Amino acid sequence: MEKKLINPWQWQENFGFSQAVEVSGGQQTLYCAGQTAIGAEGAPLHKDDMRGQIQLALDNLEAVLNNGGYDWSNVVRLNIYTTDLDRFFGEYGEVMTRLAPSGCKPAITLLGITRLAFPELLVEIEAIAVK
Repeated sequence: MEKKLINPWQWQENFGFSQAVEVSGGQQTLYCAGQTAIGAEGAPLHKDDMRGQIQLALDNLEAVLNNGGYDWSNVVRLNIYTTDLDRFFGEYGEVMTRLAPSGCKPAITLLGITRLAFPELLVEIEAIAVK
């Protein structure tokens, strides 16, 4: 599988994502459900802690990827939903820190929403990965 990053501008480099990712020769695609700060017992964790919720959502997404035989280098698309864009941007470095070591620069959409499945959740992250 080959990935080609498509970036007509350079500003997105400051945020560690791509405007588009073209995939050729991919044999498998994994569509991940949105992951949140839900613990192993199924209960929301890190109430009112954006950083903690981002970290746990990324941990949970990584667990799903790994369980399917994928890792961050396979991710070509992230959709991120948050109930507080300002607080999310204040902690966006957590996302970049997780993706950067693998060279992952997926196409990302960030949406501000009124709420998630549980009212105490602040962020949900879903992914598409290919290999």
